[in-house]
Amino acid sequence: MLKKRDLHDCHELFELMAHPDVFPFVRQKANSYEEFVFITKQTIEADEQGELISRTILDEWGAPIGTINLYDIQEGAGFLGTWLGKPYHGKGYNNLAKDAFFQELFYELGIETIFMRIRKVNIRSLKAAEKLHYIVKANDTRRNIYEQLNAAGEVYDLYEIPKDQYTLYLKRTVPQEEEAVQLLEA
Repeated sequence: MLKKRDLHDCHELFELMAHPDVFPFVRQKANSYEEFVFITKQTIEADEQGELISRTILDEWGAPIGTINLYDIQEGAGFLGTWLGKPYHGKGYNNLAKDAFFQELFYELGIETIFMRIRKVNIRSLKAAEKLHYIVKANDTRRNIYEQLNAAGEVYDLYEIPKDQYTLYLKRTVPQEEEAVQLLEA
């Protein structure tokens, strides 16, 4: 579902990123394939140096369909950035990618808090965030960060995913899923 970024995926990812329904919401925009390769090289180097964490999202056949990243990492916290190619919207890939990424971030890499800044005009992403049982709208509780994000005007809503909230969510949902599987096997 996820793998480390690889230059071999650039052609497919650039084509998916360039779609007009995707491009405006991508943090690391590239206007040409060559620029995308350059940005990807920089991303791989920054990942190796611990400045960010970046993964390619794969479909069930191993084809690259988007990226998921943790940017601006400081003191065990960072900002999530995710995009999927238009053909993969609404098919459950985003939630699968987030679950796999959060598992890696929280339980392998020592991240304690994931922030999400979502443009107030990005209704699709706002609705998707509100569906997550482990997310907290942080416009008021993290007022200093919210104000920094919106210094030039009210552009973003701020959300927070604390490790303990995510862990609690897993403890509540995973046993129910395991119990259902055991009943089916009996």
